[in-house]
This record gives sequence, C-alpha cells and structure tokens, in this order.
Amino acid sequence: MFDVPSPPRVLREYSVLADGERGAVVDPEGRVVWLCAPRWHSDAVFSALIGGSGHFAWTPVDPWHVWGGTYQEGTLIRVHRWVSADSVIECRDALAVPASPDRLVLLRRMRVIRGAARTRMELDPRPGFGTRHLREPRLEDGVWTATGGGLRMRLLGAPRATWDPRAGLRGDFRLENGEQHDLVMELSTAPTGQRLNPDELWARTEQEWRRAVPDCSALAAPRDARHAYAVLRGLTSSSGGMVAAATTSLPERANSGRSYDYRYTWLRDQCYAGLAVAAHGPHELLDTAVEFTAGRILADGDGVHPAYTVTGEPMPKESPLSLPGYPGGADRIGNKAASQFQLDTFGEALQLFAAAARHDRLTKDALDAVRVAVDAVERRWREPDAGLWELEERWWTHSRLSVVCGLRRIADVLPGTQGRRGAEIAESVLAETRRRCLHPDGYWRRAADDDGPEAALLVPLARGCMAADDPSTGLTRARIEERLAQDGYLYRFEHPGKPLGEAEGAFLLCGFHMALATHHLGDRVGAFRWFERTRTACGPPGLFAEEYDVRQRQLRGNLPQAFVHALLLECAVRLNDASVLPL
Repeated sequence: MFDVPSPPRVLREYSVLADGERGAVVDPEGRVVWLCAPRWHSDAVFSALIGGSGHFAWTPVDPWHVWGGTYQEGTLIRVHRWVSADSVIECRDALAVPASPDRLVLLRRMRVIRGAARTRMELDPRPGFGTRHLREPRLEDGVWTATGGGLRMRLLGAPRATWDPRAGLRGDFRLENGEQHDLVMELSTAPTGQRLNPDELWARTEQEWRRAVPDCSALAAPRDARHAYAVLRGLTSSSGGMVAAATTSLPERANSGRSYDYRYTWLRDQCYAGLAVAAHGPHELLDTAVEFTAGRILADGDGVHPAYTVTGEPMPKESPLSLPGYPGGADRIGNKAASQFQLDTFGEALQLFAAAARHDRLTKDALDAVRVAVDAVERRWREPDAGLWELEERWWTHSRLSVVCGLRRIADVLPGTQGRRGAEIAESVLAETRRRCLHPDGYWRRAADDDGPEAALLVPLARGCMAADDPSTGLTRARIEERLAQDGYLYRFEHPGKPLGEAEGAFLLCGFHMALATHHLGDRVGAFRWFERTRTACGPPGLFAEEYDVRQRQLRGNLPQAFVHALLLECAVRLNDASVLPL
C-alpha cells in the first residue's frame, strides 16, 4: 500500500519552486508533492505526485476554504492564499537562492491576514522515491535533525511537533490575526553548520531574484515575459545546464505510453532558451547556454548526445519504478533519447553561437565548438536522424533546414575562409534538401519520403532560413496552418486515422513558432493572434506544459516545459520591438 497524502490534482493547478539545482512541485493546498535531492536527476524525496510516499504540507485545518495565489513578480517565490469564512491566510514558499548543488533550503512563511487560523504541518521525507525513511530524529535547540538515503535533514520552526516513525513530523499551529511563522527545511549531503535564519534567507533569496531576472517592462506581455525568464533561470543549474522540466512521468496522453523523464538538459532546448535571451540582451542565461553547449560539443564532437545531466554527464537509459505513476502515466526515469542522433542540434547550436557573437559573448571555447560543429555537419548531414520529435530515423526536412540556418548565421560572424566555408556547406545542404524535400507545388515536405504537413518546419522559417519573399516560406506556413491548426492552437503533425486533438494535445512550442514565422512574413496582427492564443494555455500559476488539451482545457506532459517558456519570451521580444538584433 502506498502512503499518498492526497489525491493527485490536474496539472494546471500545480506551482513549481526551483533554485537551479532542483525543483519542487506544490499543490494549491500547499503540499510539496515532488522534490528530488540533492539535484534534478537524483531520486525523489517527495514523490506523491507519481504515487510514491513523502510530502511536506502546511495547510489550514479548516477544510472549508478556497485557494488562490500568485508568483512574486520576476521570481519563483510562490504566494499561496487561502480564504475561509473566518480567516485569510498567506503562505510564501521558495527554494532559497543562491543555491549549491549539495544543499537545498525550502522556505515557508505563513501569515494570517485576517482573523485567526489553525494550521497543520506534515513533513515526511522519503528518499529513494519513497522507499526509505529518515532515521535518528533529534530535537536540539529548536531544530529537528534526521538522516537517511544519503541525506541529512534539518527543520527549524516546529519545536512542538512530534515524530512518528511511520509518518514523520506532525504539528499544529494556531496563528492569531497578523501573526507570522516560519518553517525552514534543509536537505544536504553532509552537515553544513550554516545558520537557518529565515529573515536572512528570505532577504538573500529576494535579492538574488532581483539580480538574476532582467526588467521586461518594454516587452509585449511584460509580466508573462519576466515570469518566463524566471522559470528559465530556476531551471538552469550553476553548472550551466538547463533541465527541460522539473518532473518525470507526467503523461502527454492518458495510457498511451508517452510518459518521459525531462529532468535533463536537451541541447536543443538550451539553445532555444539562449536564443530567446539573446533577442532581449546579453543576459546571464545567454552565457550559461553558450558555455554548456560548447562544452558538450567539444567533449563529444559529431557524436554529441541530444541530452545530458545538468553536470554534462551521459543521461541514463530509461527504466521503470515500482510506483503507480500519475494517473494515465507510467513511472519512468532516464530517457531513450540519450542514444539518438539529432542533426538539428548542431544547427541550433550554431545559431546560438552566432547570436552570442553579435553580443560579443563568443568565448574561445565556443569558437572552438563552432569549428567542431561545422565539421560534424559536413560529415553527417546526409545521414538520416531522429529529428525534433525524436521519432524514427529519416531524412527530416526540418533538420536540414535548421543546419542551413545555423551555418548561414555563423558564416555572417566568422572571418575570411571560416565564414566562406560555412556558407558553402549551407548552400550544398540547401541544394540537396531542395531537390529531395521541396514539393513540386512549392511547399516543404515533412521529409524526403513524406508530403505531410509538419509544424517543425516553422522553426527554420521563423529563424529566417528562407527570405520572407521566398515562395516556399509563405506556402509552407499556410499549409501548416490549414492542416494542423484548430481553435487557434497548433498541432505537430497528422496522425493517420485520428482527428487533431484526439491523438495528442496542441503543441505549445509550435504555436509560438507559428507566431514568429507569421511575424517573419510581415503579418504583425496575425503573429499577435497566435501569440495571444498560445499564451492562454497555462494554469493559474502561469506555467506551461508541453501540450494542451484544447477541449478539456488541461495541461499535458511534464511541468514546467522550458522551451515553451523560452519561446514565449522570444515572441514577447520580437513581436514588440522591430529594433531587436536580426535573426
């Protein structure tokens, strides 16, 4: 029997805390139901989200209340609000920053805005995806300590709580009108000796978010754009790697077998984020994206993997857990994409390096990685690859056009013979891709052997691979819209025998790429329509998953999906300001 503290919620109701090294998923009642420690790809300590044991709750005792809340602007500090007939309670949650890879600090500050309230705390860390208990609990100088699963826990703020060997710490708090109370939980791999001072930790956390997240007030949808930047910052480790999402095993479609582990760094996703940030300015996340991407290309050359751990190590192969999983999903860790060849990764990396060069942020390592990437493209562009959607290996059109775009962009910033070589390879790739993948009617095929519409083609079109007046640009965009759009949302491709929306959800990355491609063609109004429609597909916390079930208005897949937030940010920049650096 699995000790699950509460039934799962629909994904749109969850919020996420993140400090760059790991992320916590919090339900609207204030229960932390997912947290891996010490790092993103470590075993979960709280795994109730996928049917395991372990959670951290601090909620009103009175069940007759409604929930709400928001993020403090430009941060991943979540402010919960619970309203009952007799009280209004505010609870602020955050993972403390700056963070270190071997130590996390979870901050919770409860304050009664009106009335008086009874609240209940439950803390039950279960390392190893719920398979282990903490041991040797001790209360000393008002701080609880315990160890287990290679972790050491400290909790400040609950000296009157009691420890149940089977259920962890339990304690009730009565807070009067205006009263405030703090809980501080630390999980570390070794004793730290650092003070758990809530005021100091909160002050440093707020200061770090102010430093890390730039002003976005001049952009379209400024609040959403700044929130997107905060999400990207929260998902990016001090080692430079940005995870695709904070979670694993949240299904893209119920009982379809499409549940994956996204707690790793996809180079393509990192490049999307870096390009979005570069459109806004030479901010910190541009430098981290360049550093991490260059490091992986230099290390692995033309055998570069699509994804790594945030520390740059190989991603483990996919394997199951013995948990029920989120409803409709399967409990999985690791990812089979680790062994694939995805040609477009090189194209996106070259575009990222070119964008960095335009900001004078191209490091020596990145310049060396450019040469390696160009050599890899020259050797391997004729090979079939798994493509953007990580399907079977084929001659995908998108992959070739992406490397054409990347080679052209880098050729514009490289001197002399290096630039000419990149341009010449680009023209060779384009000529053969035209021959094999351009339909006689003038639009781009999905693949050399497939005439179907493909939303992935919007990526190179949005990046300006073809000029706006090239007939293939407008024809391809129009065909994708005609065949893959419904209700203002966009799907990836057609599934034979299944209507759009039944095979899978609308793909939010594609909706934002459609906005950029439409903008590239000069249709500013149409671009804003796609942008505004797509950015509605989030829950109350403003977080996006990979897919959106349009009919049920539900999120599908892991949360929060980094590349969706990255493209929202890029759209907010490019659609609002014609003076941004050109693609």
